[in-house]
Amino acid sequence: MSADGESAAGATEGERARRGVLLVLAGTSGAGKGTIGARLRAADPALHWSVSWTTRAQRAGEQEGVDYHFVARDEFEGLRDAGGFLEWFEVYGDLKGTPMQFVADALDAGQDVMLEVDVQGALAVKRVLPEALLVFVRAPSREEQRRRLELRGSETEESIGRRLARAEAEERTGADAFDAVVVNDDVERATQEVAAILKTRRDRGHPPHGDPPHGV
Repeated sequence: MSADGESAAGATEGERARRGVLLVLAGTSGAGKGTIGARLRAADPALHWSVSWTTRAQRAGEQEGVDYHFVARDEFEGLRDAGGFLEWFEVYGDLKGTPMQFVADALDAGQDVMLEVDVQGALAVKRVLPEALLVFVRAPSREEQRRRLELRGSETEESIGRRLARAEAEERTGADAFDAVVVNDDVERATQEVAAILKTRRDRGHPPHGDPPHGV
């Protein structure tokens, strides 16, 4: 049983012949990585979703155990202090992290896993698991990014300004440190592009406990 209450059991013998692929989606706020991730999950039942923990308040439309596990700060800090997170950070005053056990168990069982994290979280995952496939999602323009943030209905003008101010640096990091960059100018096209990137990595295969294959 994983740290977030899910099990990675049930892989077939064929899946156990290789180590799973870890797809990490990150990007600027308002880029639409959550929408892309949801579409990937709906279209690809073989892609297991690792649900992050967060101490922030639940937004309208979000589901517990689907979008995040919404937990109290002391519960989060307890798992953190026990070394139970693959990555964790404090973001805008809230704690957010990826439980380690589910991801490790699934990958060892040959199952493919997707994470949706922020940019610093993705880089932390890469340090622990160098074979992780990092895909950076960005909005087509700063104006469109602002529009999407405003549509959330949960952001103040101050928080929108803060997120936009970080976007340029995050996009430079995406270009320099990620395996691929996807511009989300059309969500269907962008989702298909990420799916193709994942398929390329799957087709190249990944050894049970060796170095990642060259390229994407």
